Amino acid sequence: MGMIYTVLAFVLALGPLIVLHELGHYAVARMCNVKVLRFSVGMGRVVWSRRFGPDQTEWAISALPLGGYVKMLDSRDPETAPKDESEMHREFTRQSVWRRIAIVAAGPLANFLVAIILMTALFMHGVEEPSARLRAVAQGTVAQQAGVRGGDTVVAVNGSPVASWSELRWQMVHATVDKRDARLELRAQDGGSYQALIPAESFAQLDVEGDVMKALGLDLWRARARIEKVMPGGAGERAGLLAGDQVVRADGKPVDDGLAFTELMRASAARAVLLEVERGGRIVPVTVTPERDAASGRGVAKVLLSQPVEMVTVSSGPIDAVVKGAQRTWETSTMTVKMIGRMITGEASWKNVTGPITIADYAGQTARVGLATYLQFIAFISISLGVMNLLPIPVLDGGHLLYYSLEVLTGRPLPARVGEFAQRFGIGLLFMLMALAVFNDLVRLL
Repeated sequence: MGMIYTVLAFVLALGPLIVLHELGHYAVARMCNVKVLRFSVGMGRVVWSRRFGPDQTEWAISALPLGGYVKMLDSRDPETAPKDESEMHREFTRQSVWRRIAIVAAGPLANFLVAIILMTALFMHGVEEPSARLRAVAQGTVAQQAGVRGGDTVVAVNGSPVASWSELRWQMVHATVDKRDARLELRAQDGGSYQALIPAESFAQLDVEGDVMKALGLDLWRARARIEKVMPGGAGERAGLLAGDQVVRADGKPVDDGLAFTELMRASAARAVLLEVERGGRIVPVTVTPERDAASGRGVAKVLLSQPVEMVTVSSGPIDAVVKGAQRTWETSTMTVKMIGRMITGEASWKNVTGPITIADYAGQTARVGLATYLQFIAFISISLGVMNLLPIPVLDGGHLLYYSLEVLTGRPLPARVGEFAQRFGIGLLFMLMALAVFNDLVRLL
């Protein structure tokens, strides 16, 4: 059942994005009066089709669910060449170079527009996320050396407002990729404010593929370890823990928050731990021996804690939401391009190239979390599709845009032989990238 759910989430995420990408090409081709012969979802052999519209365009579903295409009247291919002289003016290569650029660029631009619309809707609706309030900062970490104090809340980074943990993490990842300073503006618990500077040198030493926040010493603020529910038959029930108990100390040492309690239990499998819990205004000693989990080997007390993190609702008005949606789409696009650049130069691992298996897995995970998280994932995939298609690789939209850009500069189209060689090279490179993506997926899976 879980596999079916994951597959459905994957299809519902990727299918509409592919259709909207191709609709971008189709709509602009129609605006430029270019005749569209076929609109296909999928590649390879056509398994279903119907003809309708003023040009009797064939709307088709093809056998291989790998993208799609829009086939236009094109004299370079005998199959799509005009059969009548009266249609020559509607043939693709007869259009001005700027019209051809517009038709080709419309697909990726449609993906970016979808992302902006989705993010705008999310910002307007409001998304509940963990706040940017910080946990106690460990001694010796970059954050501690910068003067960051636990319990305080980050409100801006380099002048950009921060309203949630995800926005703070986004700014920190940006600083890591760009290797630049990060000036944090924080609101103290007493209502005051101060700044903390994390220098570029600290980011230069970080691995952008790892947990940047943890490496800097930044972590989510957690509430005190207050027990909400005690599971029947577990170590917590046998020890006498009750709902409402607040863990104060363990083996004589303070328990700062819920995460500290959870980590202690995990590290204490089959070992007795003396807890001091606050119950009804007095301190009660309780000895709990966490069970050893057979799968992970970790200790499990089988109790649920209340309010693990502080949540905030991030929302904006219509105009601000559009601006923030466009800004987030631009930032995500530039981040993706920078990561591709780092992989090419060897600064980032090619393990970051993911394929359909990983995308399907993330689709299923985000769909289970909730609609807002799932829509955020779809927006990210839409941006990724847009960026990928703009890469200057022959066969992709970006490759064609490169041809037409050279035509603008030189005043003449690319020679046919050069175009054919580039197409073969592009197909080979694309298959290599697909093979790498599937290989990385299988390694993660196994």
